[in-house]
Amino acid sequence: MVEFCNVTKMYSPTAIALDCVNFKIEKGEMVFVVGASGAGKSTMTRLLLRQELPTDGKIIVDGVDIAALKNRDIPAYRRKLGIVFQDFMLFGDKTAYENVAFAMRAVGTPAAEIKQRVPALLSLVNMQYAADRLQSELSGGESQRIALARAIANNPDILIADEPTGNVDPNMSLEIMNLLLKVNALGKTVIVVTHDWKIVEQMNARVIGLSHGKVISAEKIGENGRV
Repeated sequence: MVEFCNVTKMYSPTAIALDCVNFKIEKGEMVFVVGASGAGKSTMTRLLLRQELPTDGKIIVDGVDIAALKNRDIPAYRRKLGIVFQDFMLFGDKTAYENVAFAMRAVGTPAAEIKQRVPALLSLVNMQYAADRLQSELSGGESQRIALARAIANNPDILIADEPTGNVDPNMSLEIMNLLLKVNALGKTVIVVTHDWKIVEQMNARVIGLSHGKVISAEKIGENGRV
């Protein structure tokens, strides 16, 4: 599904964000990419979103080297991806329903399908009660759940959650993780980018550890810690 093959990203000869990175994420897998600030997580995300190109190496998604995509093919590629941002990226003057529906309208989804799917998506993330509430009236945890519903609104193959627990309290962090598990159980590949080892160690998932642009581990975390 997703493979980084000897990927290097250099911004200058002395600024090497990723250094010969190799890892593979299988279809339907849930994986955490973990590292401190400056480890290379954000660069990895931008490369996967095709916002930047690698200096060397290949990034293969569904058998396609995404660096070789023509500009006209990038929007179609990005529709395979759902993104959950740390700062939500929602419209404060729109309701929860409207925020989710907006993502579907943007790709030309028929109105009848939007009317049917948005309530189901809000229910999936336990936010059906807030359909008519403005995003500006929601808590951080509620906003993150709406952001998750929007991210999966167009049925992406891959969900990327970028620091999804960064702006919520510990209890809500665990709830967000459980919702990501629900999405993964639907058959989606889920990539969670985070620096929060505490929340990772509560999950039974593989971890790709980054440090100074290098992969330092790709192991499984169990209920009792690293295995």
